[in-house]
Amino acid sequence: EGMSQRLITADDLYKFQLISDCQISPDGNYVIYCIERVDRKLEKKYSNLWIVPTRGGEPWQFTYGDHSDTYPRWSPSGEEIAFFSNRKDEDQPQLYVIPFHGGEARQITDWKGSIESLEWSPDGSQIVCSFRKKDSEEVEREKDEEKKKLGIVCREYTRLFYKLDGRGFLPRERLHIWVVNKTGDCTQLTDSEIYDETEPHWSPDGRKIVFCSNRSEDPDLDPDAVDICIIPAEGGDMYTVETPAGEKEMPRFSPDGKWIAYTGYEGKGQYWKNNSVWVVPADGSGKARNLTEQVDLEVLNVTINDLPGALPTMPPTWSNDGKTIYFQGSRHGDTLLHSISLDSNTIQTVIGDPGVVGSVTFDREQAVYAYLKGGMKDLGEIWVCDASGSRKLTHVNEELLQSLDLGEVEEVWFKSADGTDVQGWIIKPPGFSESEKYPSILEIHGGPYLQYGNFFMHEFYFLAACGYVVYFCNPRGSKGYGEEYCKAIWNDWGTADYEDVMAWADYMEKNPYIDKERMGVTGGSYGGFMTNWIIGHTNRFAAAVTQRSVSNNISMYGSCDLNWTFEYELGGGPPWENYESWWRQSPLKYIGNAKTPTLVIHSEQDMRTDLEQGEQIFVALKRLGVDTKLVLFPEEPHGLSRGGRTDRRIARLNHMKCWFDLYLK
Repeated sequence: EGMSQRLITADDLYKFQLISDCQISPDGNYVIYCIERVDRKLEKKYSNLWIVPTRGGEPWQFTYGDHSDTYPRWSPSGEEIAFFSNRKDEDQPQLYVIPFHGGEARQITDWKGSIESLEWSPDGSQIVCSFRKKDSEEVEREKDEEKKKLGIVCREYTRLFYKLDGRGFLPRERLHIWVVNKTGDCTQLTDSEIYDETEPHWSPDGRKIVFCSNRSEDPDLDPDAVDICIIPAEGGDMYTVETPAGEKEMPRFSPDGKWIAYTGYEGKGQYWKNNSVWVVPADGSGKARNLTEQVDLEVLNVTINDLPGALPTMPPTWSNDGKTIYFQGSRHGDTLLHSISLDSNTIQTVIGDPGVVGSVTFDREQAVYAYLKGGMKDLGEIWVCDASGSRKLTHVNEELLQSLDLGEVEEVWFKSADGTDVQGWIIKPPGFSESEKYPSILEIHGGPYLQYGNFFMHEFYFLAACGYVVYFCNPRGSKGYGEEYCKAIWNDWGTADYEDVMAWADYMEKNPYIDKERMGVTGGSYGGFMTNWIIGHTNRFAAAVTQRSVSNNISMYGSCDLNWTFEYELGGGPPWENYESWWRQSPLKYIGNAKTPTLVIHSEQDMRTDLEQGEQIFVALKRLGVDTKLVLFPEEPHGLSRGGRTDRRIARLNHMKCWFDLYLK
């Protein structure tokens, strides 16, 4: 086998096909899903719907064409499928419904704006969506060719959160809840100039809709004041149920309509807290109860990879008898499926193999469920589980992966300087030999409240194929190891997290196959912060690549789309009240010590860590006479490495390789 395998390349990004959105039919016989592919000539990404039978048989393509069909949802009868498509207008997806047993897709909406979610009513007569209209000036401008060419004259804002990375400057219109029937008649249920309403979900009797909304006086000044609200399905007065302050997502009615389950945490601005599964009475008669509090577990999928779209977070899912809730749990590099009994609060692991379990969907009887599952050497395929056990239904990327020699992966637990146990992984280059000495690259993740884990990272395998030992870990500040572990860097960036990654480098360089003189380091976002911090605190690395980094927390205040909220984690107040705290945690404060040759990579449309963050590091290093180079990517947001245009993602990888080759080989 070894003979026929080849090394992975940057160019393989064109070959991977990404599966997303796996939904089982109500009768349990079929799964519908999306496959995204890249058109190399046009540099466009297209997505079509596919069907695979659960009881044996080949998958088949269900929709065709060079456009994007996404978010498929079965009607309750299983006769029809609703989905979004931009087949008529590339820039404006609409809602379509297609018969499952043959026939054309019908366009249901003719909206101008963005549709964020859809769900069928229990009787299959209506669909609820959250929809954001385009601003009226923009609609007017697009009608007039001359005005359209000239573009926007100016934007005006009074709200604090006026931009969002990947979306750009936000329209003034908010996300509201609309109900659409199959003839296209639309009813707008909510309206407001300052409130968004998100994630609508029907009650089992179809009479009510639950959703999330921040109804505080100024939601931008109180972002964690999210409420769970309920409105009659035909419109009218809404009411809120009693929940503690804090981030909330994905509310779901119990089968008898008496309870609502949701995910979230209690408190304001305490991002180190676990998201938990909560239940609250739907009639507003009592307080919310945290079901998973006793296990110190994060219940959203926080395991990252660099091939986007594959594995979303799933909503808390009720059993038909209302006695059990299914949910994901992220821990020690895995995201698994668990269930909790509402009577006894006992938690069981339903899918427990190492890897990442994406959204799980059940058939009507809950006798069969389908899910996406990815692993360290698996991008994610569709699986089904029934009384006879679980089996893999798709093999979309299998042939490609089997043709590649990815090298060996080893999992390690090591001790940090103060005795803390930290989990890490080592990828050895294909053809590795114990007797040779290798250059190495330390990879540091962003977030920081995320985890690396048993999930496919194309970049890591690519660098290993270039002859590097690649190693990565989850230092303190990561999720997946309990709240205290995550909280360790709160208002203390560059302390326990720095100790942990340095202890990891110490551990690695004791291995006889590591060349101490040829160690490199890279990371993006918070990993870019840490890379900048490292070059200002030690000269042990021979080369560094800092990407979409944080360099100056003071100037990031107000230039980041997350806006003023860093006050929570960097000093308990704005920089003018607590300048020392913000500056102490800024890599730029220490940059005068830097001697490590450092490549700076940044995206021009990055609204998370503004372009100026990378520019400040580049200019400082130039001024210090340290070898450096600035590589900028036009039109790309913060998430270039995962969701960017494919040729730019490839250019980014090749720039990293060239820089490391120059100094480490």
